[in-house]
Amino acid sequence: ADVEIKIGVNNIPREVSIDAEVGTEQVEQQLRQALAENGVLRLSDAKGRTVIVPAAQVAYLDLGQEHARPVGFGAV
Repeated sequence: ADVEIKIGVNNIPREVSIDAEVGTEQVEQQLRQALAENGVLRLSDAKGRTVIVPAAQVAYLDLGQEHARPVGFGAV
C-alpha cells in the first residue's frame, strides 16, 4: 500500500510531498532512527523519485491514509 507523506522542513515555506511505498509505521520508524543517528530521512516512490531530508530539519510529517493501488479499468 502507498501512503502520501507531506514533509515540513524548517525554514522552507513549501512542504515536500511524496507517495511512499511503505506504511506509516515504517516511515515513523525511519524518522526516529534518522533522528537518533543525526542522519537523513530518505523516502522513495514507485516512480523512482527519492526525497532526502536532514532529519534534524524535519518540522513535521503528515502521514496520510494508506491506500491500495487501483487495479483494472473501473471508475473510481
